[in-house]
Amino acid sequence: QVQFVESGGGLVQPGGSLRLSCEASGLIMDYAMGWFRQAPGKEREEVSCISASDGTTYYKNSVKGRFTISKGNAKHTVYLQMNSLKPEDTAVYYCAIKQSYYCEGSYASWGQGTQVSVSS
Repeated sequence: QVQFVESGGGLVQPGGSLRLSCEASGLIMDYAMGWFRQAPGKEREEVSCISASDGTTYYKNSVKGRFTISKGNAKHTVYLQMNSLKPEDTAVYYCAIKQSYYCEGSYASWGQGTQVSVSS
């Protein structure tokens, strides 16, 4: 069973920054990891993903140039640096893992989520 430890969410003013961290355990394979988010009344949307094979990254169009995903030195660790945050980034962010080395297909497991709120 996969377990996730997520941290880094919080309340920030528009234009501010946050860094989300995630460490997964209980895994056997080093699959692609990423983040998705869900705001109240809205559908879940993938924000970013990083492949396990060559570090190729994916970003949702609306966060390109503002968010950066990276792997940690420890296995199954991933970060999401979020800059120039906007009110529309407000959501619960979930760390997740796919059943593939590449950023394709749906996520197989995810954590409890961390709240990100952007408001003045």
